[in-house]
Amino acid sequence: MSIKHGLLALLKNGPAYGYQLRTAFEESTGSNWPLNIGQVYTTLSRLERDDLVEALPESDQGQRPYRITNHGETALAAWFSTPVTANDRARDELAIKLSLALATTHIDISAIVQTQRTATIKSIQEYTRLKRQAAKDDIAWLLIIDSMIFRAEAEVRWLDHCEASLLRHNANHPPTPHPQTNSGADSHSSMPTRTHTP
Repeated sequence: MSIKHGLLALLKNGPAYGYQLRTAFEESTGSNWPLNIGQVYTTLSRLERDDLVEALPESDQGQRPYRITNHGETALAAWFSTPVTANDRARDELAIKLSLALATTHIDISAIVQTQRTATIKSIQEYTRLKRQAAKDDIAWLLIIDSMIFRAEAEVRWLDHCEASLLRHNANHPPTPHPQTNSGADSHSSMPTRTHTP
């Protein structure tokens, strides 16, 4: 989801000015996506430039409301009807981190997996607490919490899978011992030397 489409969806309900949109946006996402007012007005300026919203006359308090245009309603309807694809989602930082750990020497990837699993389980506990405290009729917030819980639970299952896969891989591919070198110059070296038989 982009801020652009979020603001268009809110303006579909009627004209609003920047601070109203910011408050409504954060309430609709359960404060899971905080916005600063600069982001709101920057996005509104771009939407106005693209003829997706239009500015209305200022109120007596100096607040300028915006309303969605016909082009904006068309763009919003297209967004709602288009499935979200993997390319629309942010990159999976955890998967990238584990991949880089595998490609980097002297990194304990099992420790990374365990640390992440502990943190994710704590997140599940926190999300569950928030769900218990949520109002039963706040369906939008409950759906967001459920989404976060399901994602976290899936992440724990994936981490379990990663750990099992690494164990199988290590069992089938034991580390190759590094060749030992003979300095030849230091008779007190702690490194063992190889005896050459003529």
